[in-house]
Parts: sequence; structure tokens; C-alpha cells
Amino acid sequence: MALGVFGLAQELLGEQLIPIGTVYDPFVCRGLDAFIYGLYSGAKFIAVGTPSGITLAPEGGAHQSTVTPSLGMELPNLDYYEPCYAQELAWILLEAMRGCTDLVSGRAAYLRLSTKTIDQSPFRAALERIGEDALHDQVLRGGYRLIDWRAADQDVRRRYLIHIVTTGAMAPEAIHSAQALHDDGIAANVIHLPGPRRLYERWRGGDDLTWLVPEGEQRAPVITVHDGASHCLAWVGGAFGSSVTTLGVDRFGQSGRREDVYRSYGIDSEGILDTAYAILQRRSVL
Repeated sequence: MALGVFGLAQELLGEQLIPIGTVYDPFVCRGLDAFIYGLYSGAKFIAVGTPSGITLAPEGGAHQSTVTPSLGMELPNLDYYEPCYAQELAWILLEAMRGCTDLVSGRAAYLRLSTKTIDQSPFRAALERIGEDALHDQVLRGGYRLIDWRAADQDVRRRYLIHIVTTGAMAPEAIHSAQALHDDGIAANVIHLPGPRRLYERWRGGDDLTWLVPEGEQRAPVITVHDGASHCLAWVGGAFGSSVTTLGVDRFGQSGRREDVYRSYGIDSEGILDTAYAILQRRSVL
């Protein structure tokens, strides 16, 4: 509620503020009425929810925010982000601050973050491959190729192609799965969506997404992986003109080691691989 009021400081007091507030992500639902009211009023603020998702497994089954990604996707006047890498976060935070100062077309921002330790080297490799200016643009558009099968060191066969689409804390599991597929000679991309809401709106607005997935790859099967509700990224199949299999968390969480809980819900790298091979087996039979 305070963020909503501070986010209207220019209109109420003639003083521009950029309010940034943090909240334990599972408690976003507790403050949902105030969140919605602030957005409805046109307030511009930055809400940071952390930690988040079933990645919170060590803290207990009840403290896992599996529906908040859907709120980020669906609430009006809001940009929802799930960065995984530090440079993504820096670019996104600057963009969110810019949005707070744009009284005409700016929006509030919701950043769903994690305390999970993430190796930053895959992002540095993508930065070198794509280039800083282009990658900055793609992050703010909503997504980019974190792993591109065309740059794989292994001898992969284009005959079989899988898109693994993820956001936020599940990127390491997606990367590990893609590398295992490459080891078996199967082409696999990891498409990371730090701003899924932005990419969704571009697709809905008729924007061309061939910069992310060329026309020749748009029929390849998609696997989405999320540590929240599985349906949150289900629209990606429609955006790419592909069949989609959604992996996520559709039951109440459990308390335990993160790796064990990931495995229980089928969102670890082994679960992703099982899904990929099942898709390829069905396609070979057909």
C-alpha cells in the first residue's frame, strides 16, 4: 500500500519518487488487494519479491510462491521480470526505474528474484556470442538464446531440435539438459525469458519473433520449465507455432533439499531430459 502511494507522489505532491520495496515473495498474495489497487490507480513503483518459487524448498512447503508468476503475467499496468544473471538484473532495474519516471506510458515493475547461487559464466558466453548492445536489447524485449545449438562444440544433428524455454532460477537445469542433448548429437536451444510479460505482449501485438526463433525452427517442440505453476509459460508454444510441454509446480510444495524437491516435481535436468526424449520418441514413431 505504501509503494502504491509513493508511486503517485508526482500526481499528489508534485515530487517525483522512484519507490522500490522488497517483500517475501510468498506474501505477494497477502498484499494482493493493495498491489492491485496501486496498479489500478496508475502508481509506478518497483516491487521486488525474493526468495521465490519451489526453489524455496529448504524453508518449508508452505513458503513457496508458485502462483505469483501468473500474477505478474496477468496484472495490468505491470512489467514482470525474472532475471537469473546479475547483468540482466542491472539492465532490468534501470529500465524499471525509467518506467517509474515516465508518467505517460511507464508502468510499475515486479521483479521475482531468488537466493539460489547461479554460475554467471553462461551469461558471459552469451554476451560474447550476441554482443552487449544486442543482448541488452533482447533482455529488455523479453528473451534471448542463452544456449544456441548452432554454437555448440559438439557435432549435433539439426534433424532433431528441442527448444527449452525457462525463466529465472531454473536456467542452470535447462542448460545442463541442453548440454546433455548436445552430447547425444541432438540440437537444443535454451531460451531464457527474463521478461516473459514483455515478450508475451510483443507476440500478442503481432511483433515478429524471428530474431529469437528463426522461421525454420518455429515448428520445433518446446519444453517450458518453471519453479512456479506450469501454465505460466504455456503460451510460448503458440508464439513459436510449436507443440509445447509445460513443466512446473501444480501441487503444494514440500520441504527438503532443493535438488530432491526439483526431482519430485520433474523440473530438474533429468526430468527435462526425460521429457525431451519422450517427445523425440513420439515424433520418430509418427
